[in-house]
Amino acid sequence: MASFKIEGGHKLNGTITPQGAKNEVLQILCAVLLTPERVVVNNVPDIIDVNKLIFILGELGVKVEKLSSSSYAFTADEVNLKYLESADFKKDGSSLRGSIMIVGPLLARFGKGYIPRPGGDKIGRRRLDTHFEGFIRLGAKFRYNKEDSFYGVEAEELHGVDMLLDEASVTGTANILMAAVLATGTTKIYNAACEPYIQQLSKMLNSMGAKISGVGSNLLIIEGVKSLGGCEHRVLPDMIEIGSWIGVAVMTRSELTIKNVSWENLGQIPNVFRKLGIQLEKRGDDIYIPEQESYEIQNYIDGSVLTVADAPWPGFTPDLLSIVLVIATQAKGTVLIHQKMFESRLFFVDKLIDMGAKVILCDPHRATVIGMDFESSLKATKMTSPDIRAGISLLIAALSAKGTSVINNIEQIDRGYENIEARLKSIGAKIERIEI
Repeated sequence: MASFKIEGGHKLNGTITPQGAKNEVLQILCAVLLTPERVVVNNVPDIIDVNKLIFILGELGVKVEKLSSSSYAFTADEVNLKYLESADFKKDGSSLRGSIMIVGPLLARFGKGYIPRPGGDKIGRRRLDTHFEGFIRLGAKFRYNKEDSFYGVEAEELHGVDMLLDEASVTGTANILMAAVLATGTTKIYNAACEPYIQQLSKMLNSMGAKISGVGSNLLIIEGVKSLGGCEHRVLPDMIEIGSWIGVAVMTRSELTIKNVSWENLGQIPNVFRKLGIQLEKRGDDIYIPEQESYEIQNYIDGSVLTVADAPWPGFTPDLLSIVLVIATQAKGTVLIHQKMFESRLFFVDKLIDMGAKVILCDPHRATVIGMDFESSLKATKMTSPDIRAGISLLIAALSAKGTSVINNIEQIDRGYENIEARLKSIGAKIERIEI
């Protein structure tokens, strides 16, 4: 177990380059199972969740070659399907929610895929129905062992079909898409997620020989092919980490440049921060955040209180709502945060209230934040990180607070943020990692 000790209240300054996108790379790594040929993946972040998935691929018999600090080659020419029925896999797979996405590729290529009930963040129910209903529509038989919490799908052959997803699930869309590329005939996925992660996965699969059209829309059309080949793919910068660095700059009233952010893939993110009164400048493909002593939340044009809510892409990502909430604690004005997709993700606000923030938790999905305009700084405290995004939000709050804070359970932060303390130190933060 490890903790962060943070001495807050210091201004930061410098340049940060975001890591590769966690939510994209988990899909991309699962896709290497679709071909026996070599697949090279660049801009892979060195974080716990990604490293766990690479370990699982290795245990499955995939040959893993580390080419540089952020580039890997994968060759899945001798996949060991017996590992899927082992006690080791039950332990390894259940600790990583992203492991669910190995099922689609394995089903497509080998006719079967198994997964233990996955773990991950404690942010409310995250059902798997969309994934398995999609596989069943493609012709797979589903089984669930309740005693072992083990899911399985098997099929001699998958057949293309028209399907309407009951929710625009990103991982569900990715999993079904990877199963459909090797199915016989044409599959149409309506209400598909269209996040940049799915667009990237589709582009990668097409470069491997798949026939996917409608990329970037919520209707994906997949003409099944017999086999896929190797390719080389580069992962986008992590938009959630980019939003987190904006939060760091704003709450510490610091000047910061975030390099190579892939502006065209940020969607609503810059607009939402601007609605909070935050100044952002586009400089080439960089974001420049000037030092800002104060920022005022914009009301709606009729004068009513601004609501920031999550929605499927191109709406605002739910992963950044906790960052927006923390930023709002020191804004001028009031905002309602509406977390529609997960019912436990706002429960970390009690930690912010302990730090002196003015937040009213209306219900599990909504919180009203009354900004303090830096007239009263947050107070340092001791706290525990409940999940990745709440963890980084509490870290940002601690960087802003007067005094020394301690955050426990920082493995949650390490799951999604690469070498976070060294990168914060590089721009002047006073942070230490303490092993307990």
